[in-house]
Amino acid sequence: MKPLQVSAETAVKLAESLGVPLEHLMHMPQHILMQKIAELAKEEAAKPSDQEDKSE
Repeated sequence: MKPLQVSAETAVKLAESLGVPLEHLMHMPQHILMQKIAELAKEEAAKPSDQEDKSE
């Protein structure tokens, strides 16, 4: 299996967000990574945005 085709900066941010070591992230199957990213997006959408409150 070849490593993911993402930039180093993106890989570091994803590893931090997912709470996995960078080495594991780079060799994670793409379908599993996409599932985890979708879960993060759902959690992020469910949170009330702090930026909206600050702009008022």
